[in-house]
Amino acid sequence: MVPTELELKKRRTRKDYAFHLEYRTRWSDNDMYAHLNNSVYAFLIDSIVNTYLINNCGLDPFSARSSSPSPSPPSPSPAHSQIGLVVSSYCDYFASVSFPDILDLGLRVVKLGSSSVMYEVGIFRRGEETVKAVGGFTHVFVEKEGMRPADGSGGKKGMDEGIRRGLERLVMKEGTGPGPAKL
Repeated sequence: MVPTELELKKRRTRKDYAFHLEYRTRWSDNDMYAHLNNSVYAFLIDSIVNTYLINNCGLDPFSARSSSPSPSPPSPSPAHSQIGLVVSSYCDYFASVSFPDILDLGLRVVKLGSSSVMYEVGIFRRGEETVKAVGGFTHVFVEKEGMRPADGSGGKKGMDEGIRRGLERLVMKEGTGPGPAKL
C-alpha cells in the first residue's frame, strides 16, 4: 500500500531538511492546556523561512517598504525589488511540545516554480528524532512597487535569480539530500 502524504510527513527525520534553526520555547508559548499554542507554530515556520531568506538569499526586510527609507544600515548584498507574499499555509500536528522544550526546526523546499516556492518545515524536540509537526507555506514573489507578479532577470517573469539560487539549495526530493534539483 502506498503511504499517504500525511504518513510520509510523519516519517520525516532531521536529515530530510537542508537548513536547521534552534528555537527555545518560552513560558508564554504555552496555551491553557500546557502545550505550544497553534499560533506559535505559524510563528516558528515564518521565522525559519525568513531567517533563511535574509541570510542566504540576500533579502533585506527593512528595504521591503518601498515608500520609506531603510532604518537599518545598507545591506552588503544587493537589494531585491521583490518580496514574497504568503498565499497558503498549513500545519499537521503529530505530538505536542511545550515550555521548556528546545526545538530544532528544519526547512526544505518541496516545489520551486518560476515565481513561487512551497516550503516545508519539520519541528523536532531536541534529542528526539520523531517529528512533532510539519507545516509550511507558499510564497509568490511580486515586485515591491505595485505588488504585481515578479519580473525576473532580463524581463523574464519569475523570481530574482539570487533568491532562486538560494532556494535551489533547499530543494529536496523524497529520500534524497539537498541540491539544485528542479521539481
